[in-house]
Amino acid sequence: MPNLGKRINRLGPNQQKIILLLIGGIGLSVARTPKQYFRVIGEVSKEWKGINRRMTEKAISSLYRSKLIRERENPDGSLTMVLTDKGKKKAITFNIDNMEIKKPKKWDKKWRLVLFDIPEKHKPAREALRDALKRLSFHEYQKSVFIHPYECQKEIDFVIEYFDIRRFVRTLTAENLDNDIHLRKKFDLV
Repeated sequence: MPNLGKRINRLGPNQQKIILLLIGGIGLSVARTPKQYFRVIGEVSKEWKGINRRMTEKAISSLYRSKLIRERENPDGSLTMVLTDKGKKKAITFNIDNMEIKKPKKWDKKWRLVLFDIPEKHKPAREALRDALKRLSFHEYQKSVFIHPYECQKEIDFVIEYFDIRRFVRTLTAENLDNDIHLRKKFDLV
């Protein structure tokens, strides 16, 4: 399999991997001796690493071009990649999408409510807050009131700060609600 890298280098990274696996499979099927077998595995492994290296280099270059990261030279001459402010904002977005509210072993029988009155001129922030609350498994109690049974103040503060809507949002903790049974069923707390 000489010059395998040159032959598949013109393809995209995922295409390269698929072709590499197919060529490796063909090579293994025609290998007659253990020496040939291990040679094919070694060649495929070496090329696989090359593809990953190229993908990584390409991804880093893309991050530099998009100004999400920058290089910082250290006193010892090494380089460190640092997130820019734009990169930090992007990272926070990823965190919001992956955020979860931890379910405790025992429910403290308190309800956490998020109430908001966000003006029409901030409609995108209002919709983003609604989406974030739904992703965090809040129940829409009313149009601008969401409820959750578990401690989540840190998560809510994070979302509110991220969308810069602190002045429009209030949080409450309640122990008694008139339709408690319905909500307990909703959150599987019965």
